[in-house]
Amino acid sequence: MQALPDFKRVVTGHDEQGLARVASSGPTFNNFALKAVPGTVFYEVWNSTNSPALLDNGDDPTTKPLQLSPSTLGNLIRVVDIPPDSVQNQVSEADAAAAFAEIGESHAGTGTTDSRHKLMHRTETLDYGIVTEGEVWLVLDKEEVHLKRGDIVVQRGTNHAWSNRTEHPARMVFILHDGRYSDELVAMQGVTR
Repeated sequence: MQALPDFKRVVTGHDEQGLARVASSGPTFNNFALKAVPGTVFYEVWNSTNSPALLDNGDDPTTKPLQLSPSTLGNLIRVVDIPPDSVQNQVSEADAAAAFAEIGESHAGTGTTDSRHKLMHRTETLDYGIVTEGEVWLVLDKEEVHLKRGDIVVQRGTNHAWSNRTEHPARMVFILHDGRYSDELVAMQGVTR
């Protein structure tokens, strides 16, 4: 399988006089290759635990275990490499459950043997997903959308999966914001908060 290009994370900060400076520049430090779904890699870029975000010279907030969703009132940005379906389709129902356990949210996985994709999941988040390499298909309960490099998905707490129907890895940048299901959605679909 073809390797995806490296990328650089640049974090800014302030010096002792309050002038802008580069605090760090280089690869992301915390990268998580999922054991349950080979070829899936989460690159943690940055996160904030509240809103408004505290702007300071604090430590790198990504130095903690991988968690799929941001903290309450928080947000995060990450890069995810998505392997071809030829790899994803080898995942058993138990492996899919293990994958969501690996990323700290066992309850997020919704895939079953009858699902449109084994890695269907749902989080109570507002997500912006940007395809930066390759092609993916956004799989929803009853429809799907083909996405290419540069396409952007605004994912509003829906049940979904990412299907890569090529033989090359794909890459997406995800920005997740803590969210709350509306009372109407809770009543309509019985989602839990």
